[in-house]
Amino acid sequence: MKIVIQRVKRASCHIDQELVSEIQQGLLLLVGIADNDTEQDIAYAVRKIANKRIFSDEQDKMNLSVKDIPDGAVLSISQFTLFAETKKGNRPSFTKAGSPDHAKALYDKFNQAMAEEVPTVVGVFGADMQILLENDGPVTLVLETKDGRGL
Repeated sequence: MKIVIQRVKRASCHIDQELVSEIQQGLLLLVGIADNDTEQDIAYAVRKIANKRIFSDEQDKMNLSVKDIPDGAVLSISQFTLFAETKKGNRPSFTKAGSPDHAKALYDKFNQAMAEEVPTVVGVFGADMQILLENDGPVTLVLETKDGRGL
């Protein structure tokens, strides 16, 4: 899995100018899934994201996780383009992205597991979405589960 984690003051997902989901302070996650990702990757990612201390405490130090802040929430967006191959030519290839059936099944499980840790709302898998956000900091991190698990 590849996940871009953005600390936000607010974020929302729209489809055809209709609001689908939104959060206030929390994390916007852009979630990419490959065919070799498993439920072990989900457990690792959820644990790392839910507990990552990237919110400021009273001394303005990054000591709080999304679970620790008032009304902290997650907006999770499926993002197969995180697996784009851009080395050859000018048109990206997405062959390393997970097959739609596998990716959707794992994305749904990821969101269910994340919701057990922190309030979580989602976009629509495979849809053409417009994501609006107010980045906070900005703080943007990239989590690759295979790197973290030594695979």
